[in-house]
Amino acid sequence: MAPARRSYKRVRGATSAGFLSMVRTLVTGASGYVGSRLVRELRAQGVPVGCVARDPSRVSFDPAVKVHRADMLDPSSLSAIDDDYTTAYYLVHSMGRGGDSDYEQRDAVAASNFARFATATGIERIVYLGGLGDRPASKHLRSRLRVGEILRDEGPPLTWFRAGMVVGAGSESYRTLRSLVERLPVMLAPSWLATPTQAIAIGDVLRYLIEAPGIPETRSREIQIGSAEILTYGKMLDQMADALGLDRRPRIPVPLLTPWLSSHWIGLITPVDAGVARPLIEGLSTDTTITDSSGMELFDIQPRSFEQALREAIAEDQASRPTP
Repeated sequence: MAPARRSYKRVRGATSAGFLSMVRTLVTGASGYVGSRLVRELRAQGVPVGCVARDPSRVSFDPAVKVHRADMLDPSSLSAIDDDYTTAYYLVHSMGRGGDSDYEQRDAVAASNFARFATATGIERIVYLGGLGDRPASKHLRSRLRVGEILRDEGPPLTWFRAGMVVGAGSESYRTLRSLVERLPVMLAPSWLATPTQAIAIGDVLRYLIEAPGIPETRSREIQIGSAEILTYGKMLDQMADALGLDRRPRIPVPLLTPWLSSHWIGLITPVDAGVARPLIEGLSTDTTITDSSGMELFDIQPRSFEQALREAIAEDQASRPTP
């Protein structure tokens, strides 16, 4: 049975039913996991919401949600977004689209196109979910950082959330961890399994995203979010095994197995698309821990532990699978 929806508390100076009803919200990247969940949560709270999708057939929402067909790489298509919106969530990325080599450039072009569109059409604020990690070596994290900089410099005031692994039944990171534990009786242990990170549950991500527009102090602000625990990826694998009721998988140290090489064998083992899995795995050598928690203090939110996030994701995952 899926976990019950957590009620949202009134936060400091922020979201009330009256405030939310006055906000007209646009969600880009609505066919993705976070975007689709966000649209549904906003509608559940009565927020007028529209969304953007390159292929509207890939989304299915309440009839009250207006779906705009547009492609961030085609600025002329953005004219299809013909309603007046006050807040826009930018949840677009190009990983796995059209090959692996040029997604950094596509991400930059898409962000610039949307930033200019948002300014021209009077959108008052963009809320963006990017990644943690300073001076990242991986293309994926470097691209997420560059997108935030473009939105900040070229668009309306930006609320820039930065998070590590998002734990939810449909997140690629969760699916990768679960597949590794379920399918490998013994796992090779590259050095990146010792990299520290701070994960965050999808439910907590949604709370931060939804409540931010009602908090004036989040305007033009970078906000790093995550659970209180600092864990290594190796420890996360152990906790995944515990949550699934499986034995912890023994690991064979292979320090020369780089993230790039790891991404190839992980792509063979997990159901995650290789165009997404490889950039994600290559980013695992970057420390993605919180270096400034002051932004989180603007919210009355106590993020779930990694263990709790895992158990909720597993319950949701099992509830969504067809009964044999």
